[in-house]
Amino acid sequence: MTIRVLLADDQALLRATFRILIDSEDDMTVIAEAADGREAVEATEEQRPDVVVMDIRMPHLDGVAATAAICSRPELADTHILVLTTFENDENVAKALRAGASGFLGKGVSPETLLSGIRTVAVGEALLSQAATRALITRFLATPDTDDLLALPEAVKALTDREREVVTLAAHGWSNAQIAERLVLSPLTVRSHIQRAMTKLDARDRAQLVVIAYQSGLVQPQSPAQGPAGPP
Repeated sequence: MTIRVLLADDQALLRATFRILIDSEDDMTVIAEAADGREAVEATEEQRPDVVVMDIRMPHLDGVAATAAICSRPELADTHILVLTTFENDENVAKALRAGASGFLGKGVSPETLLSGIRTVAVGEALLSQAATRALITRFLATPDTDDLLALPEAVKALTDREREVVTLAAHGWSNAQIAERLVLSPLTVRSHIQRAMTKLDARDRAQLVVIAYQSGLVQPQSPAQGPAGPP
């Protein structure tokens, strides 16, 4: 299956560079480009890409607003957003994750990391395992945002004890394999628990599941009682 990618960035040279890189891969292709957030939303509605590589800073409509617009549309639920940033404003990245982005990468990453990131979010996984990302979540996502609150205490109560345990470890950046080893389960069983939790909490992907875990109070930042700060 070929991953269909939309590039949203106001720098034409950067889009051209990304297009050459992505189109050189056998399992992915660029199907459209957008020079601003408004174009990104319109192109996503028309083309239905699997992944949108979204810059934060764009004219007319920035990447955060464009991400929110795309992720709010039920018909675009199969489209995943990978945010690109220079890390100048962590709060904007946090807002993009709240809005439904599946993760983020810095613009200075290697070509291999970018391609791997696209593949990761295309299958509904999240780029949330790095220490820097956990620090970002701890700093911003754990603080309720009255403008865009994802806290769902009643829905969280519907999770089973095992689902809560799995979600807690995922929120601390553990992979399915690491969770499976920790809880003496198979990775497939862990994935099933994650999928059921996503369904119950109406999370479009693993990234939003993590956001909900923090904002609902299910997971407390740097709380040993709730779970380890990171995988062993």
